[in-house]
Amino acid sequence: MTLKIRIADSADSAAPYEQVRAQISEQARGGALPVGYKLPTVRGLAEELGLAANTVAKAYRALEADGVIETRGRNGTFVASARDAASREAAAAARVFAERVRRLGLSEEAALAAAREAVRAAYL
Repeated sequence: MTLKIRIADSADSAAPYEQVRAQISEQARGGALPVGYKLPTVRGLAEELGLAANTVAKAYRALEADGVIETRGRNGTFVASARDAASREAAAAARVFAERVRRLGLSEEAALAAAREAVRAAYL
C-alpha cells in the first residue's frame, strides 16, 4: 500500500492543502491506507509533491483535527481509525444541532427538514 496524491494545477481546483487533505482522508476512509499506515514526513511529502512544507503541515493538522491521522511525536504520523472518529464527530455535531433547534423552538419535523437541506447542499 502506498499513498497516492495528485495535485491538480487548474484555476478551478481546490487549494493544494485541501487536495492533500481530501485525498488522504478519502484513501484512509476507503481502506486504501490501512489503520496504522505510516505517512511520509511533512517535509518528505512536500518535496515529493512540489509543495511548501507549510501546505502539507496545514493538511496534516486538519486531518489530525478530523481524527483521520494521529501524530506520535518522533515516531511519525499514522492513519488512525478514521471511520470511528468520523462517526463520533458526526454524532457530536448532530447532538449540538438537536439541542440548538430545540432551544429555537423548532418542531422535530422542521429540524429534520433543515438538516436534510443542509446535508443536500453540502453534497452538491
